[in-house]
Amino acid sequence: QVQFVESGGGLVQPGGSLRLSCVASGSTNLWRMEWYRQPPGNQRELVATITRDGATFYADSVKGRFTITRDYGKNTAYLEMNSLQPEDTAVYFCNSSPTKYRWGQGTQVTVSS
Repeated sequence: QVQFVESGGGLVQPGGSLRLSCVASGSTNLWRMEWYRQPPGNQRELVATITRDGATFYADSVKGRFTITRDYGKNTAYLEMNSLQPEDTAVYFCNSSPTKYRWGQGTQVTVSS
C-alpha cells in the first residue's frame, strides 16, 4: 500500500511563493504523480500531473505560475507555487494515477493579506 505525506503549506501574502513536498512510501514505481487541491466548501480538483518520463500537465488556473517536479531517488513530488492569489487557498493533496491510493492529510495553503 502506498502512503502520501504532504508538507510545505502555510500562510502567504498575495504574490508570494511556496514549495510543497509529497513523499510517497510503499512504492517506487508510480506511473503519474499528481497534486490536487480542495478549496473551502468545494470539491477536490486536479492541479498538476507529472508522468514517470517527466511530461507535465497543469490546470488552466495555475498554468505559468505552478511547476511540478519529481525526485525519483527520494520518491518525492514537489509543487513550486509562485504569484499566489487568494483563490489558491485550499488544502493541497497528492496522489498517483491511474491507480489511486488512500488520501493523505494534505497541507493547508492560505493566501491572504
